[in-house]
Amino acid sequence: MSVFKDRVIKTVMKIPYGKVVSYGQISVYVGLPRAARQVGWILNQTEGRVNLPWWRVINRDGIITIAGTKYNDKMLQRKLLEAEGVMVSEDLRVDMSKFRFVPDKNFLDEAQLAGEYLQKVIEKYGISN
Repeated sequence: MSVFKDRVIKTVMKIPYGKVVSYGQISVYVGLPRAARQVGWILNQTEGRVNLPWWRVINRDGIITIAGTKYNDKMLQRKLLEAEGVMVSEDLRVDMSKFRFVPDKNFLDEAQLAGEYLQKVIEKYGISN
């Protein structure tokens, strides 16, 4: 397993129940901004092989966009999110201002991001107390 893939999986595992993140957020938290598409591919490739809460990852606009696979599709993702209390509209949108995961200091410390990069993450996504 590549280091990037391993970090993506570990980061997705840390997204709390009832919260969502974007593919881009995951790529930022693992230290490879602009790798959102690769995050999606990793989640797709791990299907059925790794037990992780893939449904908590949606696009940056808060829309469920997975194309669907043998096991997972948009309606399953919606059902799993709603089971966690995340409200999903008829057009498969999630209010990111309400349900987006905002990392705390411990989460960011564990990410071990370089100082300058860490500051950019904090500016873009904020930090909870």
